[in-house]
Amino acid sequence: MQSTVSWPVFRRFVGALAAGVALAATSGCTVPVDAVTGISVTRDGHLLGVMMVCGHQIDGATLYVDSTDIDSEVTVGSWAADRPATTGLATWTLDSPSADWTATRSLRPLTAKTTYALYGWTKDSSWSSSSVSFTLTDRDRLTPGNVRYNDTSGNGGESAITVPMAEFKARACENS
Repeated sequence: MQSTVSWPVFRRFVGALAAGVALAATSGCTVPVDAVTGISVTRDGHLLGVMMVCGHQIDGATLYVDSTDIDSEVTVGSWAADRPATTGLATWTLDSPSADWTATRSLRPLTAKTTYALYGWTKDSSWSSSSVSFTLTDRDRLTPGNVRYNDTSGNGGESAITVPMAEFKARACENS
């Protein structure tokens, strides 16, 4: 028995198939988020990376110039944990030698009127952290023991808040 398909039906099928292929090619896969990144400062003024790992692990972190133009995103610093950071709180200084974290790209000088973003990652891209964006003005407003991070618990989406370290540790994983 021979089957015939009309030309309009065939064209719709090919058009739908092409649209599906185009959608698959342009929609990126994202790495699941299972940690929350923040920043703080030490008593002597060093910028501190703060990571609350919620259930898996994070192998490192990268600081970059935050831009809507992907070509303008420049890595400003990168660090690898000496051993994976697992469930719980991890901190490390971004601008000086740190125990348990090694700079793989030393922190470049930060500049005024530039927005930076810090996020965590795994070597195999199995997990990541939320990122935190900040400027030098945001950093200068921080005091030791307080953490700036992006809170996603509000109804309006994501917003940067600053809380005491103990509150960050207690609440950060609630919505990750």
